[in-house]
Amino acid sequence: MTEFTPIAPTVGGILIGLSAVLLMAWEGRIAGISGIASRLLPPYGDHALQSRLGFVLGLVAAPLIYLLVTGNEVLQTVSSNLPLMAMAGLLVGFGSVYGNGCTSGHGVCGLSRLSVRSLAATLIFMTMAFATVFIVRHVWGS
Repeated sequence: MTEFTPIAPTVGGILIGLSAVLLMAWEGRIAGISGIASRLLPPYGDHALQSRLGFVLGLVAAPLIYLLVTGNEVLQTVSSNLPLMAMAGLLVGFGSVYGNGCTSGHGVCGLSRLSVRSLAATLIFMTMAFATVFIVRHVWGS
């Protein structure tokens, strides 16, 4: 069982919301991670390349900053099953492309704009996440 720790998730949520608002205010862009990351690769080479790179570098730097500020490492469990990780990565990538966005674009930015398409996408993402956890813990885990 995981302990209830409301402070870190609350601060994280505030930072995610703040970054989404600032990106929309300064760049006029939605903070969808899959879109930002995919536009770092060619053929994209517009004026927003530096801001995209800064956004992604901020995501990578966040755990390091957390370690420096708190002295605690961010604990993340990643499977050592490479075929499973490859399949999961392909499914997430396919879902992001097929859904025209990811959980951050639809779930954070789309819902806040009252987008019906984002509501549908977020409901599908969350339903599949709940189903995956149930299957992994109760079907495969038994």
